[in-house]
Amino acid sequence: MSEDRSSNGQGSKSWLERIAQTFSDEPKDRDSLLELLRNAEKSQLLDAESLGIIEGALEVNDMQVREIMIPRPQMVVIDSELSPREFLPEMIASAHSRFPVTGDSPDEIIGILLAKDLLPYVLSGGIEDFDIRSHLRPATVVPESKRLNILLKEFRANRNHMAIVMDEYGGVAGLVTIEDVLEQIVGEIEDEYDAEEDDTQIKQFDNNGFIVKALTPIEDFNAYFKSEFDDSEFDTIGGIVTQRFGRLPQREEDVDVGGFNFKVLNADNRRIRLLQVTPLESTD
Repeated sequence: MSEDRSSNGQGSKSWLERIAQTFSDEPKDRDSLLELLRNAEKSQLLDAESLGIIEGALEVNDMQVREIMIPRPQMVVIDSELSPREFLPEMIASAHSRFPVTGDSPDEIIGILLAKDLLPYVLSGGIEDFDIRSHLRPATVVPESKRLNILLKEFRANRNHMAIVMDEYGGVAGLVTIEDVLEQIVGEIEDEYDAEEDDTQIKQFDNNGFIVKALTPIEDFNAYFKSEFDDSEFDTIGGIVTQRFGRLPQREEDVDVGGFNFKVLNADNRRIRLLQVTPLESTD
């Protein structure tokens, strides 16, 4: 039997020897290396997932931060002048663990707030005693042009998980996290919050407060709150709120509509993203 296995020169070779044979012709550049790796995958010496990770790692060497960063309009930031009760609803709605904190202007990032630093105050009932400035961690700042492989090295060396991305004029362009970089190598990393994100449009915040995505269909809003908003002109609750303002509102602005107070938690220069909704007490 051993003679039959060795007759074709393959059966007696270990997997390591077969891979070595595949790479017997030394690759001269990255394209030839990728070709060898893909041939190895076709020969079942390398599985498709491993090949994808290797290709992702090679691509990261050429990519810059600007290609994967979360742009400024989509950043969830905290204004240092707000009280904890004012910024807590947006923290809960975003389900993030780290938040850039702004000073006198949106381009002044004075530090990073970790949600875990606020948690003890919430649990003890002493949230009003929380001083945001005394709990800030230093913010790491990187240019848009920084290469991802270098950024990943810096993240690992400094044990940072987030960096603020600045444009050539010194303004905030966006932010990037270590997860964003790793996803370029291993593919999208999803957690339980990601799985629910598209489906959870309304979340209760406290006994009489709710966090509502502005894109929530009016029909769904009515069903949840037993309200009677008209959906003949607008499809989403954000459309109704914008109409009542008569313009695009900014963060922290609020308006009463149809028995509810709508406070803008997150908005950019194009649309409202997130609302805090509080049912108003009936005067009947």
